[in-house]
Amino acid sequence: MKAKKGKKGVKKDSSRVLKVRRDGNYACVYLNKKKIRLGRYGSPEADKAFRQLQVKVFTDPTLSSLASQQKITVDVLSEAYKKFAKEYDPSHYSSIKTAIRILLENFRGEAVDSLDTRHFLILQEKFVEHGVSRRYCNSLMGHIRAMLKWGAIRKMVSPLVLAEAKLIPALKKGKTTARENPPRKAVPDDVINRTLPYLLPTVRCIVEMQWFTGARPSEICNMKVGEIDQKGYTSPDGIVIWLYYRGKHKNDWREGYDSLPIPLGKPEQEILAPRLAGKSDDDYVFSPRDSEQERKDIRAANRKSKVTPSQLARKKRNAKKPKRKRTAYKVAAYNQAIERAIEIANRDLSGKNRIPHWTAYQLRHSKVTSIALAHGIDVARATVGQKSIEVTLGYNHADTRIAIEQALLRSR
Repeated sequence: MKAKKGKKGVKKDSSRVLKVRRDGNYACVYLNKKKIRLGRYGSPEADKAFRQLQVKVFTDPTLSSLASQQKITVDVLSEAYKKFAKEYDPSHYSSIKTAIRILLENFRGEAVDSLDTRHFLILQEKFVEHGVSRRYCNSLMGHIRAMLKWGAIRKMVSPLVLAEAKLIPALKKGKTTARENPPRKAVPDDVINRTLPYLLPTVRCIVEMQWFTGARPSEICNMKVGEIDQKGYTSPDGIVIWLYYRGKHKNDWREGYDSLPIPLGKPEQEILAPRLAGKSDDDYVFSPRDSEQERKDIRAANRKSKVTPSQLARKKRNAKKPKRKRTAYKVAAYNQAIERAIEIANRDLSGKNRIPHWTAYQLRHSKVTSIALAHGIDVARATVGQKSIEVTLGYNHADTRIAIEQALLRSR
């Protein structure tokens, strides 16, 4: 069918395929007999607007007849899936974005239905080349398969492409060049104690809260004032236990799952009390802003030279236009703070006195192990709020320590 010319010589294609047209200096498309301008022709803004419009065509039920005639590219599928995942799979959203970014680096503009096992093998190799661990490579491939399945359900992807992707085997330990992360272990209490003095007060409080409760790093970093019930439970002898009800939990999507509150005893209450003062219910208990101010105060206290007039003037200018700062600690930033503190501590230490590297994720393992040693695995499971004993066993490293103690008894 021939295209018709409009008033300004713009070609109006009577077919229903969504294509970018040129309207003077602008890019435009025709959707349901309406002209939609996208921005300057050939600009990144116009390209982005076109991809967003394609996503709308494929996800809007009223445009299903038009969607069936469009060419689905990797770009369009990725954009649509990211929009879906951001709302329905927020806990994996960062990993999903990483998988999609590497996918687009290699196959941008490719038709989704043209992908086969060769493409997916190349993609798996690219994941390995990015230097991530073997298990993370497998996780990224899992996100790609999930995206293809999502697209197949919505008739955006051929089921044959999904079947091709499922043929790619997971990377096996010892049979790939991908990095192998060591198993996560408990960190000894004396190592934590030696690290604490080198941490900023806010980070130190987060570590201690994790240490006492055995909570996940994200659960302490994202703790809000309004999520703490200070009248949670009172024992017969008058001891008050606060209860922390997490706003979000990684297992909330599971049918019938009800996350357990985290009990906060006297040591935790003493840490939290000064942090709660003057804050509203929506405020985070631990803020990077507090940590940054603590760092500045320490630098000012250790300063030997006088503050120059130009520095004072710059400080006043910056106070009028403060930079936007995060209101909650990211787990990555929290781990970086621990790593930095260990580096500072080890400058003055040598040999066996040096503090070994550890992360916030190991604190939960430490809590489970110490409770399992003292009171058994079932008490450890209940304390850290895990519903499955099999999950708790993965965090428990007490068996080796018990076996060593038995060997020592035999040796004595």
